[in-house]
Amino acid sequence: MKYVKNKYQPSEGFYGEYGGAFIPEMLHANVLELEQNYERIINDPSFQTEFNKLLRDYVGRPTPLYFSDALSSRYDARIYLKREDLNHTGAHKINNAIGQILLAERLGKKRVIAETGAGQHGVATATACALRSIECIVYMGAKDVERQSSNVQRMKMLGATVVPVESGSRTLKDATNEAIRDWINHPEDTHYVIGSVVGPHPFPDMVTIFQSVISEEIKQQLLEQEGRETPDKVVACIGGGSNAAGAFYHFLEDENVELIGVEAAGLGLDTGKTAASIARGSNGIIHGFMTKLLQNEDGQIIEPHSISAGLDYPGVGPMHAHLKEIGRGTYLSITDEEAMKAGYELTRTSGIIPAIESAHALAALEKLTIVKDEVIVINLSGRGDKDLNTYLEYLGL
Repeated sequence: MKYVKNKYQPSEGFYGEYGGAFIPEMLHANVLELEQNYERIINDPSFQTEFNKLLRDYVGRPTPLYFSDALSSRYDARIYLKREDLNHTGAHKINNAIGQILLAERLGKKRVIAETGAGQHGVATATACALRSIECIVYMGAKDVERQSSNVQRMKMLGATVVPVESGSRTLKDATNEAIRDWINHPEDTHYVIGSVVGPHPFPDMVTIFQSVISEEIKQQLLEQEGRETPDKVVACIGGGSNAAGAFYHFLEDENVELIGVEAAGLGLDTGKTAASIARGSNGIIHGFMTKLLQNEDGQIIEPHSISAGLDYPGVGPMHAHLKEIGRGTYLSITDEEAMKAGYELTRTSGIIPAIESAHALAALEKLTIVKDEVIVINLSGRGDKDLNTYLEYLGL
């Protein structure tokens, strides 16, 4: 991974009006420590050497860029799948987890906490902590503990302490609340490994940098397969938005590349059972940052809904809110039904079971205006092993 700055990175912690660090006083020292050191650490040649070696030899990068005959024939285009599902632990989350654990070591932290929704970030963090013999505590909504039980078992096998959170909607938002409380109570020895491009600055930028290896590889792989570094479209699902941030990053300054983020519409944008914060949100503050947020007129959070645990979050990363605001990104919404259908179709036509999160990105093909033979890259952010019970129950199989 090469750290390459661009004009879309935050200025003083903000992407336009979004981002910032709205934090309690007790976390100020921790966040300031990160802000003052993360770029220096990431740019250090020894960090780069160790990080890149682990990405190659431990994570299994580069992940393949797979030309999909089935999708290409159906949509009369040249459609590639960036196979993040083939990473160690089964998703893009390991890229960020490895990077943050190495950073935590250099900051002298002995204890790591994390939040998780679908469980993939929890598994990735537990994996990286096991690799480096660091204590790991993962907060997970009790509802997600039930629907992602296989990942809970993996985290426990890896030595992590999994803490079910019973408050609120018992999902990702509430797990994040508890992780922040833990960090407040253990400010000196603990590093909080946030799993997406959310939270107070510098987390959104830092996580984007670690995930930018995705678009870095896409450029190299397209050059080999298509004779050009840039696609016409990049498509990725959006919860907080880390896999999309990584897939978009090295194309942000090329206006000829259309960047398409895909939110979870849940049961529908107008049903009140949705997680589409860009489509239905308004400006608000959550978990230390300003963003588009699902909230009522009194500023109280509206509980999100998605069949996908990883997209079940009431806000979105500030970079995505900004890209939407300035017109650099296009953001679509896909319902539970549309996502499940797309995930099943890829399974039966290509032998690839995608995570339900990734299935939202696949379903977006039905809503895009596609020019014949244009090159489209879909970031397949994770594999569907964790979602098998949900698939089978929903599809009646």
